Amino acid sequence: MYLAARDSIVLNFNPFMAFNPDPKSEYNDQLTRATNMTVSAIRFLKTFRAGLLEPEVFHLNPAKSDTDTFKRLIRLVPPSLSWYGAYLVSAYPLDMSQYFRLFNSTRIPKPGRDELFTDDKARHLLVLRKGHFYVFDILDKDGNIVSASEIKAHLKYILSDNSPAPEFPLTYLTSENRDIWAELRQKLVSDSNAETLRKVDSAVFCLCLDDFPIKDLVHLSHNMLHGDGTNRWFDKSFNLIIAKDGTAAVHFEHAWGDGVAVLRLFNEVFQDSTQNPAVTPQSRPATTDSSVAVQKLSFKLSDALKTGITTAKRKFDETMETLTIDCIQFQRGGKEFLKKQKLSPDSVAQLAFQMAFLRQYGKTVATYESCSTAAFKHGRTETIRPASIFTMRCSEAFVREPSKHSAGELQQLMAECSKYHGQLTKEAAMGQGFDRHLFALRYLAAAKGIPLPELYLDPAYGKINHNILSTSTLSSPAVNLGGFAPVVPDGFGIGYIPRCGIAESCDTGSPEDTRT
Repeated sequence: MYLAARDSIVLNFNPFMAFNPDPKSEYNDQLTRATNMTVSAIRFLKTFRAGLLEPEVFHLNPAKSDTDTFKRLIRLVPPSLSWYGAYLVSAYPLDMSQYFRLFNSTRIPKPGRDELFTDDKARHLLVLRKGHFYVFDILDKDGNIVSASEIKAHLKYILSDNSPAPEFPLTYLTSENRDIWAELRQKLVSDSNAETLRKVDSAVFCLCLDDFPIKDLVHLSHNMLHGDGTNRWFDKSFNLIIAKDGTAAVHFEHAWGDGVAVLRLFNEVFQDSTQNPAVTPQSRPATTDSSVAVQKLSFKLSDALKTGITTAKRKFDETMETLTIDCIQFQRGGKEFLKKQKLSPDSVAQLAFQMAFLRQYGKTVATYESCSTAAFKHGRTETIRPASIFTMRCSEAFVREPSKHSAGELQQLMAECSKYHGQLTKEAAMGQGFDRHLFALRYLAAAKGIPLPELYLDPAYGKINHNILSTSTLSSPAVNLGGFAPVVPDGFGIGYIPRCGIAESCDTGSPEDTRT
């Protein structure tokens, strides 16, 4: 689905997750945090490739399974039987087959269908600043991490480069229609840029150093979701973005993997960089010649490529003007309060979206909530359909006729929503949703040249797949905020985090009115 899509991956597919600040305020200096997060990301890479990364496990009963005692015991069980041991305590190992694409990976534009490229032999980091490209080795020839003081020296050297931004920033091309970008990339290759492009594609990951501080949550969301287009390589598996004030985020390309893999990296990097930092603000950079170690990449641009970049920039700017973002922090209640009321925090958040849309537009609409199916081999996602007859009844009772219902009746309506939402969530996580099955059958019919069954031509099928409300949640103490763009022109993209004592939401939308 992702690789065959021809739309720009910016807004249409790529999301972001923003880190919380380092608890030690002095460590939020851009150079210090960039060094520490880079080192922590490479520690994660080495742990994963050595086969030492702790498996990703979903704990239904963490009091029994997410303990040091259980972990010690399960290590003694033969691999062929360990799954059964985990099952007995309701611990479910999750698929980790996407993880190898986290590093040294890039989405390559191709006519008709893109490709995923990975070169795990490459040892260099790609750094973007003011639209300029820099690379330097972060692993030595033996696969060891280059000293943190050297990394700090190289990043300091890059931050000291006073070169003006390029007149034709190549990065805009990664925001283009994929077929157009594929054609322009071929021109780049033909104009003797193949080796330089390979350095970009094969880099361990892309570190983006922005030259300005973050003003507020809305500015943070705009910057981490799309920026101004000059300082991101949107095709990389992930961009680690660090602003002037140390505000950091991960922006990732979606074709190779989902939030489970990225969130694991995200959590590990935050924990390691804050609890086991490689450098301190007072650490002196190594006395090394960074002008030799750091290579600034340059591209040969023909007139056709310059025209392509100019066009891509115009399209990018026009598209970003259609996007509106707002962030809301609701500081009453929170997930622990809701749990005490025997209500699912996720169901209440989804119910709030239904009520808000009904109040604003006088109707309810197709709603999408992402659910991981990583419990299955190579599992990706299934759809939870939060809009139901239960949410409709409850929303109408609260919005249109609250005086007709007692507090007890309203509570009962919320409880029914919570129960049904929990059922939908379990069904989706266990592969019992309907969206992916119907999508697969439609794909097979098209691939085999079979006429589409009438179901797919029914207006109701089209309507339910025009997801005006596209929602997704994640939970982590490392996450400050996360977000993505709407999936339809008249829609909203809602990233939300129910927390203890607070609920936080990043809402993106189009200025186009939502009409009946």
